[in-house]
Amino acid sequence: MAGAALALVTLAPARASGRDISWRTQEAAKSEAAAATKIVTDESGRRVAVPLNVRRVVSLAPNLTETMYALGLADKLAGDTIYCDTPEAAKEKPHVGAPVNPNLEAIVALHPDLVLATSINRWETVDALAKLGIAVYTTDPHTVTAMLETTTLLGDLLGAHEKAEALVGKLQGQLDATAAALRERPLQHVLFVVWEDPPISIGQNTFIADALRWAGAESVILSKEDWPQVSMEEIVRLRPEYIVLISNHAEGGADASMQIRDLRARAAWNELEAVRLGRVVVANEEIVRPSPGLVGAIVSLARSLHPEVFGDPGTGAKSARMERAAGCNGSVQFGFGESEQAVACAR
Repeated sequence: MAGAALALVTLAPARASGRDISWRTQEAAKSEAAAATKIVTDESGRRVAVPLNVRRVVSLAPNLTETMYALGLADKLAGDTIYCDTPEAAKEKPHVGAPVNPNLEAIVALHPDLVLATSINRWETVDALAKLGIAVYTTDPHTVTAMLETTTLLGDLLGAHEKAEALVGKLQGQLDATAAALRERPLQHVLFVVWEDPPISIGQNTFIADALRWAGAESVILSKEDWPQVSMEEIVRLRPEYIVLISNHAEGGADASMQIRDLRARAAWNELEAVRLGRVVVANEEIVRPSPGLVGAIVSLARSLHPEVFGDPGTGAKSARMERAAGCNGSVQFGFGESEQAVACAR
């Protein structure tokens, strides 16, 4: 009996030690995981614990997917949305649904270290992912310069600092050269048409309005709303010098020259002097995405709006007319069927 009692006494501490070791192991793992992250403040003001070594990323917006490819980080992109179509390779990635309402289960199934979101995504999505322990970094650039800063920040977060610095330096050089060429030129007063019926344009505080300024133009619409609806009477009164279109949002996109002809055939639009004179430009699709491709779209738009500045005036004017007739650099697909969703997916 005494031996049995002694055995029980000596065994009891061993069992307690086992539980203690297990608890300490779990706590050590948690501590190690915490040490392998850094706390950053994203562009929405949220504090996010981002892994130091991000290996798998899910992008919830086309501009973020495009930025990752521009930074040479395609191998880290585990998934994106059904509207991530630039570059073509992005279409082959696993999709998690649409930006506005992605499938949370599909996101979790991809085991991301980090999810990239932007202002078109719903806060419910961000909060739900955060509660599941998934880091979500949200971007929200409202200017071209802010887009470049976002590109640099994403490069830092994803281990592509040098690539980001080189890319941003190149893009800034293109912007500076365009600005220098336009320094002595007055701004063209343009109507940027996000949606044609009813007419929806852009507010003063959007990145598209800032892109117009870099291209030597300014919007005739003065609104604090990001996507104001404007009456045709107001548009006629404002007398824009140019109309800048993006394609309609039909499946597969619309032929730009057909779209221009359709605009001219509409009685209300044809009252505009800009339409009658053929001063209608279809901008490159990148103009509606705050990603590195935006800079090329700005340069192209500047050439269309100021043909006398870039190259031979005669050739430039001819080129601008051809672009207006043929649709310039192609069409834009927001990827949604309704105007409200189309506005949301401009990001």
